[in-house]
Amino acid sequence: MKLFNTYLFLQQPSVSTSAERYLLIYMIGVLFIVTALVVIFFIVFQKRKNKLLLDKIKQQQAFDEEIAQTQTEIQEQTLKHIGWELHDNVGQLLAYASMQLNMLSAKIPEDMKGTLNLTTETIKESLKEVRSLSKSLNNDVILNIGFEKSITNELDRLKRMKFASAELKIKGENKSLNNKKHEIILFRILQEFFSNSVKYSEAQNLKVELEYVNDDLIIIASDDGKGFDVETAKKGSGLINMKSRAELIKAKFDLFSKPNEGVKLTITYPLISDN
Repeated sequence: MKLFNTYLFLQQPSVSTSAERYLLIYMIGVLFIVTALVVIFFIVFQKRKNKLLLDKIKQQQAFDEEIAQTQTEIQEQTLKHIGWELHDNVGQLLAYASMQLNMLSAKIPEDMKGTLNLTTETIKESLKEVRSLSKSLNNDVILNIGFEKSITNELDRLKRMKFASAELKIKGENKSLNNKKHEIILFRILQEFFSNSVKYSEAQNLKVELEYVNDDLIIIASDDGKGFDVETAKKGSGLINMKSRAELIKAKFDLFSKPNEGVKLTITYPLISDN
């Protein structure tokens, strides 16, 4: 009996150690499962968070594009209205003044006819410029005559007004833009560039190149004016308008200038995304 009790006493630690081992394995297994669940939960939570953030960013981008599109449409309507006013009101007034001067020419002394003729010619030129400007402001006219012809007309008008030369060069095979609204936006960007050249550049020559390369339309507009330091120049509404319009149609916008080296604008418009 004593030997039997001794045997049981010797075997008890082994049983206890085995139970503890199984308990430890069980606890490790539970801990592993809990850790795995926590990791999976964190990953799922992070993915949902990232998706929500991405959706929010996309919604903000869509909202910004909608705002920009609305602003562009409002600007176009304003320009069209101004164009109508110039053509219908100012144009008619100048035409009436020209007619009155022609009628007056028969009633004035010969020594005053030279001055009268000069005034008449000035009014006729003014009428011509007003009508040309009204056409460039009306997007319906631009769409009707086409993108390239609109640029040519604008350059001709600027040449009569200020520049010694204003030329358009076309390289590559002409490819029409499927989205006609994009033609208007590209033309407005160029108009903004021309306006800045007239007001600030003191340039004598203006040049525009349209180059059709594979699936891109590369537009380069340049003048030979006094230029400016792009890094230090204050970004006015003109530059902001040009950049925002380019972004609206997913075109790459680059403006290069240095003091006494003129200004060069490059727009790369992807024709494959023209929709």
